[in-house]
Amino acid sequence: MKKYALNEITFMQYIFLNFGMVVSIGFLSLPRVLAEKAGTSGWIALIIVWLISTAASLIVIQVMKKYPDGTLLDLLTVYVGKWAGKVGAVLFALYLFFYGYTGLIYTILITKQYLLQQTPAYIIMLLLLIPTYVIVRNGPRILGRYVEVIILLSLWIPFVYLIPLKDAHWLRLLPVLKEGWKPIFSAVPSTFYYHVGFSTTFILYPFLKNKRMASAGIIISYLLTMLMYLFIAVICFVYFSPDEIMAYNEPTINVLKTIEFKFIARIEVIFLAFYLLIFSLSWIPTMYMSVFCTTWLIGKQDHRNHLRILWLFLAVGTYFFMPTFFQSERMNTLLGQIGLVVEYLVPACLLLYVWIHDRLGWRKHI
Repeated sequence: MKKYALNEITFMQYIFLNFGMVVSIGFLSLPRVLAEKAGTSGWIALIIVWLISTAASLIVIQVMKKYPDGTLLDLLTVYVGKWAGKVGAVLFALYLFFYGYTGLIYTILITKQYLLQQTPAYIIMLLLLIPTYVIVRNGPRILGRYVEVIILLSLWIPFVYLIPLKDAHWLRLLPVLKEGWKPIFSAVPSTFYYHVGFSTTFILYPFLKNKRMASAGIIISYLLTMLMYLFIAVICFVYFSPDEIMAYNEPTINVLKTIEFKFIARIEVIFLAFYLLIFSLSWIPTMYMSVFCTTWLIGKQDHRNHLRILWLFLAVGTYFFMPTFFQSERMNTLLGQIGLVVEYLVPACLLLYVWIHDRLGWRKHI
């Protein structure tokens, strides 16, 4: 019997988990970052990073094929030793926690700025953590269903962003290479932050019901990610002038302010309230995978006790310290730098390592 058979997720849930985690928050500020680095030609950097990220994610799949019935932690234990599995569990748990924490903090800051200006940050944290606990405690199967519902409920959003196109100036995209390739390549490192998240395949892979479709799933999820980023970036580029777009921290929100309905005064507020569900895809899956790593570390299967400790830590910690927007931006930059190592360099090195061990017959059997 498979070790993780009781919590299997479907092919569609696997796609939505990867897509939702990557896109959840990044699309708010991505157009501004691209405009600062490469102007309206920044959309080309998206395609470049998409190709690199897809290749790196496929490497992750190839690594997991070496031990299809286990996670990265099980693979490290088999190929290197128990000490490597434990070290990997600690480091991966910290990385996933930091990933989810940055998304959670950014969501609280956005909520305070646009929705609940007078509400203390720790109260908002509690409001977000309560449904998070209810979902995460039930494991990946319920998590997959939650993500699937959120993505399906969000399919109407792209159609709303088509409304501002009536005032768009498409000539702002021309010429395509205004200052050559140098600004575009300079935008590539900053764009990597908006694509981190596929390393969760290291944990999700053994839960996938049809593992033969894993490569197709990761390709589809990153294709959807690229199309979504490209869509929102182009809309902001053709609506805002090159100087105007850099005046907004979240141009994706500001473009909504131009949409007017007779029965709604500020439509962006309604959208942001709904966006909270999308934002949750950045911290709910990572919170589960973080406590999964810590429970694996001590040889347990019930992750709920560790989840309660993490829940209490976040709730109490926010009461004493709440990062500012500037600190949140620095956290995002740091996450991008760490993610570049964890999600691009480590999988390539690990694939080379297990290939050499299999060829030389050094594989350990634990």
